[in-house]
Amino acid sequence: MGFTIGGIRDMRSGSRRRGRMSESTTVAEYTGLWGWDVAPGARAARGTGAGRNECSCGADDCASPGAHPLSFASVVPAGATLGAAAAAWEETPGAAVLLPVGRAFDVLEVSEYAGRHALVRLERMGLPLGPVAVTPHGRAQFFVAPGAARELPELLYRMGWDDADLDLRCLGPGDHITAPPSDFGGLGPVRWLRPPALDTAGCPPHARLVLGTLAYLSHRAGA
Repeated sequence: MGFTIGGIRDMRSGSRRRGRMSESTTVAEYTGLWGWDVAPGARAARGTGAGRNECSCGADDCASPGAHPLSFASVVPAGATLGAAAAAWEETPGAAVLLPVGRAFDVLEVSEYAGRHALVRLERMGLPLGPVAVTPHGRAQFFVAPGAARELPELLYRMGWDDADLDLRCLGPGDHITAPPSDFGGLGPVRWLRPPALDTAGCPPHARLVLGTLAYLSHRAGA
C-alpha cells in the first residue's frame, strides 16, 4: 500500500525528533509528497592524489565524481511508495539522492550570492516561487516549469539580456541535480534555501517570472 501526505508529515516529524531522516524516507518524501522522480547517484570520497575526489562509480577518469546517476540503478518514479523507495536504496546502499531535471521541473542556476539576493527580492515582490537549493560549491538552483532550458535563449532576447555576460545557466532534460541533504561531489551537503511546498513543488513558476531578476543580479554580481 502507499502512504498519505499526512503520513509523510508524521514521518518527517518523527525523524526530526530522532535527529535524522533515513535516505529511503527522504526518497519517499520526494516521490510521494512532491511528485518527483529520484535517481540513485554516485558518492565521492577524498582521493589521495592532487586533492582529486574519487567516485564510487569506480571510473578512474570520472568527469563528475559523486555528482552523476549510477548507470546500473533504476530511477524511483514519482508516486513510489515508501516500501519501493526502501527497496531501491537497499540495492544501492549509500547512494546519493539525485533528481532528474526536465520532467517535473527545469532549473535556473546562478551564483549563491546572486541567488540569495534574488530570492529576497522576489519574495518581497510577492512573485510565485518554487523550491530553491544551494550547493556547497556556491550555486543557487531555482526550480522552474519544464521547458525553460529550451526557451531560455528567446526569453533572454526578449528581456534584453541575450548579449550580456551572465553567470546563469539552465538545466533541462538529461541533467540531474543532487538533492538535499545528499553530499555533492565530496564537498558537503546540498541545502534548501526555500524548501518545497505543496502549492509549488508540483507546479513551479514559469521561468519568465524569475529570470529577469536572476539575470540582473547575476550581471551585477559579475560586474
